[in-house]
Amino acid sequence: MKPFPRSRRAALAALALSALIPAAHAQQTGTWPSKPVRIVVPFAPGGTTDILARATAPELSRVFGQSFVVENRAGAGGNVGAELVAKAAPDGYTLLMGTVGTHGINRALYPRLPYDPIKDFAPITLVAAVPNVMVVNADKARSLGIANVADFIRVAKAQPGRLNMASSGNGTSIHLAGELFKSMTGTYMVHMPYRGSAPALMDMVGGNADVMFDNLPSALPQIKSGKLVALAVTSAQRSAALPDVPTIEQAGGPGLKGYEASSWFGLLAPAGTPADIVLRIQQESAKALATPALRERLEAQGALPGGNTPAEFARHIEAEHRKWAEVVKVSGAKVD
Repeated sequence: MKPFPRSRRAALAALALSALIPAAHAQQTGTWPSKPVRIVVPFAPGGTTDILARATAPELSRVFGQSFVVENRAGAGGNVGAELVAKAAPDGYTLLMGTVGTHGINRALYPRLPYDPIKDFAPITLVAAVPNVMVVNADKARSLGIANVADFIRVAKAQPGRLNMASSGNGTSIHLAGELFKSMTGTYMVHMPYRGSAPALMDMVGGNADVMFDNLPSALPQIKSGKLVALAVTSAQRSAALPDVPTIEQAGGPGLKGYEASSWFGLLAPAGTPADIVLRIQQESAKALATPALRERLEAQGALPGGNTPAEFARHIEAEHRKWAEVVKVSGAKVD
């Protein structure tokens, strides 16, 4: 048998090499995950971001056969954890449970943000959207005669600065929801930022803080226990988890027409993470969020499960940038 001409042998070699390149890439990403994956929560344990991450991680661990470990890296309104993920290797082993704060608000608040919310991340999927809830300490509500939002405004205006407002940190959605309320009602409350929602709630329950615009899932247990009183939810519509609690617009009257300050939470990877890994995480997350068990668990806490595509999530993030930049400007909110 005659050997192939040299030109034909070269062509066949080139064809074989071109076939091996995508095969090698598929083999490399196809083995993912071959070790534990960490989901960085940029806030303290016990808050809504943490709750949602810990609800999602076991489902991903089950599907992929590897541990998805939640790691809390709190600080600077979520910027510490977000920066860590932005600078991590884009190999699919470090993910961020991002929020409306880290990816919708902080660019407008921080003049020198240590990461770019758009360029430094690959959006994966929205995990959940939740309303915030305006809560007051139950004992103080009774002593001050606060039964609704109108009562609260009356007390706040009568004694400017007497009431203090707890938040999960400067520039978070919880902080800005309160700043927007102050701006629209002409009230003044002393802002008390904490390193996460959980320690702020502890001071709320203990009576050291008066009001908080917390994410509904983390505040709900204290509302149900009677230690906190829910005056209103911050969304445009009532929450199924608290059907008898009005929206702030409904409860507050003409001065709060159009008030809306909901929160959202979603998975992101460092920019440059292989697209097939991003898509696998999105698809399995969407399946998990659609299961009755997880869906009912999230809805019981006032969260609306997500599961959208990376492209849809990217468009959502860009729209949130525009919205919250305007809220920051109108409210005059600032960070220290």
